[in-house]
Parts: sequence; C-alpha cells; structure tokens
Amino acid sequence: MLLRELSFENGPVEVRGAFELDRTPHGLLPRRLPAWTRLQIPDVFMHTQVTLTAGVRIVFATDSPVVELTVHPRTIHQIVEPQRPPVFQMLVDGEMQADATAHGGSWVHIDRTKGPSGIEFEEGSAVTLRWELPAGPSVREIEIWMPTNSSVELLSLRVASDAVVQAVPVTRRRWTHYGSSISHCVDVWRPFEAWPAMVARQHSLELTNVALAGQCQLDPFMGRVIRDAPADVISLKLGINLVNANSMTERTFGPAVHGLLDHVRDGHPSVPVLVVSPIFCPLVEQHVGPTIPQEGGGFAVVSASPFARPFGLTLVRIREMLADIVATRSAAGDADLRYLDGLELFGAADEHLLHDRLHPSPEGYALLGARFAARAFGPGGLIAAD
Repeated sequence: MLLRELSFENGPVEVRGAFELDRTPHGLLPRRLPAWTRLQIPDVFMHTQVTLTAGVRIVFATDSPVVELTVHPRTIHQIVEPQRPPVFQMLVDGEMQADATAHGGSWVHIDRTKGPSGIEFEEGSAVTLRWELPAGPSVREIEIWMPTNSSVELLSLRVASDAVVQAVPVTRRRWTHYGSSISHCVDVWRPFEAWPAMVARQHSLELTNVALAGQCQLDPFMGRVIRDAPADVISLKLGINLVNANSMTERTFGPAVHGLLDHVRDGHPSVPVLVVSPIFCPLVEQHVGPTIPQEGGGFAVVSASPFARPFGLTLVRIREMLADIVATRSAAGDADLRYLDGLELFGAADEHLLHDRLHPSPEGYALLGARFAARAFGPGGLIAAD
C-alpha cells in the first residue's frame, strides 16, 4: 500500500497536550510548557520533565486503513525497576486499539541515590509503529497517546496515499491539571494507566496535564501558564513535592498557594477550580522532609534531619492549610473554588498500594483515578458540569 506523509504542523493533524513543538535536526519534540518559560525553569531536571509526554497525543480523523508513526523515544529508566520499552496507545472513535510498543529508541538510566553522577545515556535509533485499523465508518477520529516516561521526537506520520484526513474540532470540556509525579505518573507502563488520562477518557474531557514529577513547587510561572491556557475546569493537586524537597515552610507555603490561585483567577475568574491536597504518604504525614531515595528502591526520611526547619511542612499541616485557604477565599466571594482532601482519594488503608512508600502501584493509580472521577466529575461532583 502506498503511503503519504502528514505534517504535524499547520494542518489537520494536531499534537494536543503540548504547548510547543521544539524543532530538532530530525523532527519535532513536544514540550508541555510554553516556550517563554524556558528562561524561568530552574534546572535540567525540570526541563526533562517538561519533555516527557504525559497526556500528549496526536489527534486527527481519517478513513485510512493503516496508520504509521515513526518516533525516537528517549525513555527514563530507574535502575531499580525493570527496563520496559515505551508503549503508545491508540483510540479510534474512543475505542482502545492494540498497544504499539517502541522496541528501540534511546534510554536514560538513573540511579537516584547518586544524584547527577548516577545518570547514564544509552543512544538508540528511531522506531516505526504501525496500526491496522478495524473496519468502520468512512472517517474515524484517531488519537495516539504517548508514554508518560519518555520524551518523544516525532519524525513522520503516514496514512494511505488516497486517504481523507480531517481536523477534529475540540468539543469536550477542557481540563487543566497541575500536580506532582503522582499526577505525572512516570512509573506506569501505558499512557492510560496514568490516572488523569483514565479520568479524561471516562468523562470525555480534553486534558492538558502539566503535572511534573518532582516539580510541583508552586513556581510563579506555572500560575501564568494555567492562567493563559484555555480551560473549562482546573484542578491543582498541591503539597507533596514541597515536602519531598523541603522547599517551603508554613510561612512561605500559604502566600505561594494564594499567589498561584491569584494568577489562575486573573485568566479564569469563574472557571471551577478544585484544590486537591496530598494523598497518604506514611513517611511525611507528621514528619518534615526531605524524602531521600534509598538503595534498592523506595524512599525514607532522616529521623533527625539536619535540613529540618522551624515550622517545616508535614502532609497533615498542608491539608489543614489548603482547606483553610479554600474556605477563606470561598467566603470572600470565590464561589467556584472547591477543596478535595487527598485522603479521600488514597488513604492510610491503601498504603499497601504504594510500591515505593511514596508512589501508587498501577492498581493504586486505578483506584485513585476512579475515586477522583467520582468525586470531581461524577453526578453531584465538585466540578461536574451543571
């Protein structure tokens, strides 16, 4: 079958969930923050998280019986975990198709206990993925969702030479979600094992996932990013990374949350906003951070941490402060601001589903996602459509 190549830019094919397509020598690299943020991003680690394609997907409509995608993934591999090649998942008119696994690409092997010296690069080559589409209507909506733990250089997209290709208009509610690794879901095997993707599919939402592993630090520019992005509903899952890095105290946390909400409200004065506090983490419920990677996997805290600060943050205190901030702002007139206690999503009874004492297992993410879907978007949910 003769195939023709489609452009990722300025045509019916869209790359959604990314703010920018960075041009490389061979293709395009999706980035989950706008170009203007580059000068404000503090370090290489955050730059890396921005390129990992959580929630990023290619969207178009076609009657082609085959779709081919050539990519060069660069996949994060924690050395204490199995080395799993990245998986791409396709929806056709909302129905899941067979997984396409990218056997190839490059790897970034990370030993978190060694800091910058624990990073090794393994260079590989591009991979071509192919889907044979099931029989159906003449033109069907296609979504190709990319992995959460890889940056993905897009090299080419091909369909049958005589195929119709059309744009897919955005008709679903736009949902912007900001959070930590527990929302980024770097450690899942497949795109739809990430709970924000599960929720978006279940409730027909147009997802923009700006959750960044380790980097939900209430950076002022993130408020501006969320302010400027089109959204019909916004959720902000805040707190755990501030304890992980021991980066704030009670004195700085409250004003930083207010600042984030002020930025968001500057662009979205009446959009429903849901503030979500941290899920259960036994290490730091009543102990300040930082959390420290351990040999063999998992995390720990130092019982008498030299980094501990007066009025340091624990998860118990963060939940109290977030609930109070939302209540105070709501009483002052923000009727579209809501609060959800993270323990309602994943509590002490679910601790056995934390695979490293901090992050949920795939089963844990599925449970978290199901509960979030019900509490946020289900009948009578906190930010459900009227």
